[in-house]
Amino acid sequence: MGSLDFKAPLEREKEDADVVAYNTRRGMQMFIVYVLFYGGFMAVSSFWPQVMSLPVIGGVNLAIVSGFALIVLALILALMYMKICRKSAK
Repeated sequence: MGSLDFKAPLEREKEDADVVAYNTRRGMQMFIVYVLFYGGFMAVSSFWPQVMSLPVIGGVNLAIVSGFALIVLALILALMYMKICRKSAK
């Protein structure tokens, strides 16, 4: 059986500064979008808690629906980031 050589040097991935800067900008833009949605959720929860108790979909209150919507939004933004930032340095 072969052995693993943990002391072998690893080849570093070559990163293009323009690609890194582009990916960083897109990531920050998406982060700001998410923070705005989350901030809205927290503002409504903090200052108008009675609104969060209103039934929205099938008797489920707004707090639960908006909480799940935040989770789904995070997943969608992550998938969008993966798709947008897949561009190569070519």
